[in-house]
Amino acid sequence: MYKQSEIYYISQEKLKDKTYFENIICLNKDNSYYWSDDWSCEFYIDLAKAGFISTTYDTKEGLVLLPELQFDYSILDFKDLHISKKVKKLLSSKNYNFSINTRFSEVLEKISTQHKYNWLKDQYLELLKKLHTSKENNNFQIISVEVVSKDSNELISGKVGYIIGSTYTRLSGFSSKEKKYNNYGNLQLVLLVNFLEKNAFKFWNLGDTHMPYKRKLGCKIYEKNVFLKRWNEESNSTIINPS
Repeated sequence: MYKQSEIYYISQEKLKDKTYFENIICLNKDNSYYWSDDWSCEFYIDLAKAGFISTTYDTKEGLVLLPELQFDYSILDFKDLHISKKVKKLLSSKNYNFSINTRFSEVLEKISTQHKYNWLKDQYLELLKKLHTSKENNNFQIISVEVVSKDSNELISGKVGYIIGSTYTRLSGFSSKEKKYNNYGNLQLVLLVNFLEKNAFKFWNLGDTHMPYKRKLGCKIYEKNVFLKRWNEESNSTIINPS
């Protein structure tokens, strides 16, 4: 996280104040991060719909939610997808099964244990579990993505993210470090893109722009104001139920 002079508190009341959101938050060129101790499902969904991507931050008083309305976003339009030769070889091997929401808890566990710095924990982890099982999705749905070995049924690679309207947003993921599973993380990305395109999604929001794999995949960078215009158009459409 880059350094900003102060991280301001954000509440549901401020978020729903259209004037405050458009004139104070959206036009702010110095601050992208905010913080909150509101762990409610409703607030999290409202943040996501507004374009924030939320992680967490440890403070002396405990874990807080860290929503970010980024200055730039990595967006993948499916026509721009680039598939490497190594991934094409894996695709043709058929040594895997691809699924959605079949091993949700295991995906979360693998993400939590693999990353040295893990923001996906404690209250945030419980929040995602509540959102995943909630019947009142309010045009919002948490999903897991899984790539599993066809032979051993081992979970090789996984991702968690959310659907809003006809958009998908990545939160976090993992991939096995075993040598025999080299490039299965990239395979997962391509399989997910194929799935999203097949199910009539409009684009994949991959969030921050500093990870090289996103550009290699075919992502383009959208400045905040351009992103929000497109985001508001597509995220307000009827939610797509993946099949």
